[in-house]
Amino acid sequence: MAPATSSSSAKRLIRFSGSLRRTEAPRLPSSPLSPTPKKLKSMEEVMARARYAVVDQADYGSVGCEQCGSGDRPDELLLCDKCDKGFHMKCVRPIVVRVPIGSWLCPKCSDRRRVRSFSQKKIIDFFRIQKCCDKKDKFSSPLDARKRRRRSGSLVLHKKRRRLLPYIPSEDPARRLKQMGCLASALTALQMEFSDDLTYMPHMAPRSANQAKFESGGMQVLSKEDTETLEQCRAMCKRGECPPLIVVFDSCEGFTVEADGQIKDMTFIAEYTGDVDYLKNREHDDCDSMMTLILATDPSKSLLVCPDKRGNIARFINGINNHTLEGRKKQNCKCVRYSVNGECRVFLVATRDIAQGERLYYDYNGYEHEYPTHHFV
Repeated sequence: MAPATSSSSAKRLIRFSGSLRRTEAPRLPSSPLSPTPKKLKSMEEVMARARYAVVDQADYGSVGCEQCGSGDRPDELLLCDKCDKGFHMKCVRPIVVRVPIGSWLCPKCSDRRRVRSFSQKKIIDFFRIQKCCDKKDKFSSPLDARKRRRRSGSLVLHKKRRRLLPYIPSEDPARRLKQMGCLASALTALQMEFSDDLTYMPHMAPRSANQAKFESGGMQVLSKEDTETLEQCRAMCKRGECPPLIVVFDSCEGFTVEADGQIKDMTFIAEYTGDVDYLKNREHDDCDSMMTLILATDPSKSLLVCPDKRGNIARFINGINNHTLEGRKKQNCKCVRYSVNGECRVFLVATRDIAQGERLYYDYNGYEHEYPTHHFV
């Protein structure tokens, strides 16, 4: 909803459960064979399922923030569509980055779904983990891969470039189950499905629209060695050997990601996945996790990744406040777009060594400077 102002009237949502009047129907003579009348629902059940109606109400210029008590900065003051209480975007927990386009409910009224716990079998089913086979993995270790590169390399000298490193999963299977369980609980709380691939849904952008050649100014191509690293990480994920990351809930930032083990610089962390859609279809969407996939010369061909229905752990890695020095110091990974077999893919890569327990952050405005990060902590 729009922020509260003193110059314009606001809208308030109230419930109704049907007609405005209630009349009594004439009673029919009872029959001994007539079925037992059904038990009526309680008022609590009726009100829990009642719809909302929007009615005009007097202006809310006198409303203040429930957290700080101030009515200043009315352009940042949100009104809950259920309780009519006001909250500054930066005071509410978790904070709200941008003004919601539709209705908005405060944390108390939102009835956030309880975080579920998952058994081992449910975790395996949720992530569709494949059983390990006895075949030796094609990518047995990064050392073997480097040996193959040296044997197959030519004598021509090339400029040394930094290669992507595969992540090292936790050795303890119980620890990996906990990591996947936390991710499954977070996805379920947001009513999302797990997907480690870009998805192309009907009435959105088709796969044929994802062509790296549409990128304005061109796009860097993922090298053969880095492609091998990518495939190695994907194979590990399918076996249930996930990155050493854990999803936690912070009262200020919401769901966020912490390193559950040492992560080295230039380590592949995750691919940013979700539904692929045209930018023009999402211009008025207030989803706070959309990622640029293609910035085309023709704006009608620009694409986004929208992880509102499907996604993976990349959905929960938070951004930095790039308006402050302290915010920029927190950055420890970056977002990189590559052309892989002609299609654009978005990867998150570590930009320095990350210690266990450290939270992951990257710059949401790595390619564009349109995302409002000044409210970020």
